[in-house]
Amino acid sequence: MMKKQDIYDLLDERNMWHIITEHPALWSMSDVCDVEFPYPECDAKNLFLREKKHQNYYLVTVRGDKRVDLKKFRDEQGTRALTFGSPEELDEYFGVVPGMVSPFGLLNDAECTVKFYIDEDFYKDNGYIGIHPNDNTATVTLKTEDLVKLISEHGTEIKAISIPEKQL
Repeated sequence: MMKKQDIYDLLDERNMWHIITEHPALWSMSDVCDVEFPYPECDAKNLFLREKKHQNYYLVTVRGDKRVDLKKFRDEQGTRALTFGSPEELDEYFGVVPGMVSPFGLLNDAECTVKFYIDEDFYKDNGYIGIHPNDNTATVTLKTEDLVKLISEHGTEIKAISIPEKQL
């Protein structure tokens, strides 16, 4: 299982530009306001979801200030009814506990069971994304393209989606 230092080492080995911000553990998006990030507009929120019958799993990563309408997501992506994955499923697929969910966790999904949906807004502006390195005591800011390349090379199915600023 890839842990924090393994993620740092991987980024260094691949010569991928990144900035590491160490901070106290962040357990929810409300904790983020206490930390000064180099690119706060790039901070990500991650939702680990599953179909209610445990058939398919999804990681949905959006900008931190957005809300995801699960019903709309389900309708647009053609999934069955969705709920949040359990702590046991999160540990099984990502090797982390709730509050540490990150796209880097997909690198621990040996069978590439979890499908990755990323907010296309991460490709805009400066193209950066800020995510935990499988540990919520740090945030790694890197190029969205580099993150997607790592996850794609791992074999995970990836789809960029549009999540509006405000969903009603």
